[in-house]
Amino acid sequence: MIQEQLELLRSEIPDNVTLIAVSKTKPLSDLQAAYDAGQRHFGENKVQEMVEKAAQLPKDIHWHLIGHLQSNKVKYMAGFVHLIHGVDSLKLLQEIDKQAQKAGRIQDVLLQFHIAQEETKFGLELQEANKILESEVFKQLKCIRICGVMGMASFTSDVQQIANEFQGLKKIFETLKAQYFPDATCFKEISMGMSGDYPIAIQNGSTMVRVGSKIFGGR
Repeated sequence: MIQEQLELLRSEIPDNVTLIAVSKTKPLSDLQAAYDAGQRHFGENKVQEMVEKAAQLPKDIHWHLIGHLQSNKVKYMAGFVHLIHGVDSLKLLQEIDKQAQKAGRIQDVLLQFHIAQEETKFGLELQEANKILESEVFKQLKCIRICGVMGMASFTSDVQQIANEFQGLKKIFETLKAQYFPDATCFKEISMGMSGDYPIAIQNGSTMVRVGSKIFGGR
């Protein structure tokens, strides 16, 4: 079942888009089945759950932290996390930089933007991001590599609204690229789109989709 779902998804998703299997709350056996079917990128919402799974699964898995991250949790995953998607403050960037230095590595991160109508979703506004990227504190960080942006669309059946929100995130990406990262080849990711809206996200420039229930089934 998991293998078939992955094959179906891969047939729909272009080669330039990374499929992240959202494995939060799923048992190790499900992750192993996806791994055996060739999946290497997995997304978790909670640091503790990711740490426990990473200890028991193959070491060539790329772990993505896609949930909201608290500064005090960074140290637990600093040695192995592949990409942190939800970075929405300078304080968090400082802590990630500090823990990456201790782990002797450069940490890839995405800046999370608030693109949805719902107030409950986390994320920066463009002006806040500008302030961070122009700050002296940010310029001192040595072990952070900003690789792009992430956002979540509103939970709605209005396809046009979702498309508009994704287009908004793509514009933010292009603005930041032009202003701060014109020559940075690493600044190339737009993480948007989940099980319910990934086709719309891909049409609007997504390079990473975070898909859970379409692979593993509902909760």
